Amino acid sequence: MSLIKKNRNSFNAMPALFDDFLGRELFNWGNTNYSSTQTTIPMVNIKESPENFEVEVAAPGMDKKDFRIQLDNNLLTISSQKENSEETTQNGYSRKEFSYQSFQRSIILPKDVVDQEGIKASYNNGLLQLTIPKKEEAKQKGPRLIEVG
Repeated sequence: MSLIKKNRNSFNAMPALFDDFLGRELFNWGNTNYSSTQTTIPMVNIKESPENFEVEVAAPGMDKKDFRIQLDNNLLTISSQKENSEETTQNGYSRKEFSYQSFQRSIILPKDVVDQEGIKASYNNGLLQLTIPKKEEAKQKGPRLIEVG
């Protein structure tokens, strides 16, 4: 006599389990810049020099007017929204297409380091570039030689 009960319907649960397993992000190595809602999250590069921070955001297909850049204390938020609609009529048939792109990225900068008045932003060939200067007192200075008297 066996204490293990066999369930004849156990095979029916396998396809659903298999689909759920493969539908997850585990095997989605090539789409690391996609969110769970399948919207593109732009790649961001941040470089720091003794003088400033440089932020580059890859956002092709946008216009300058689509961006909103805000600095609140030391939280830098870059967001964008773009809506498109297109209507074509051919042979008595109409077709309307709508698209909507948006993203938001937030970066925490070191506290009390940024010169807020000197921030500059430009957008060219799909690349948003920000130059964020440091306050004079926060700039890294070279070593100082101290003479012994």
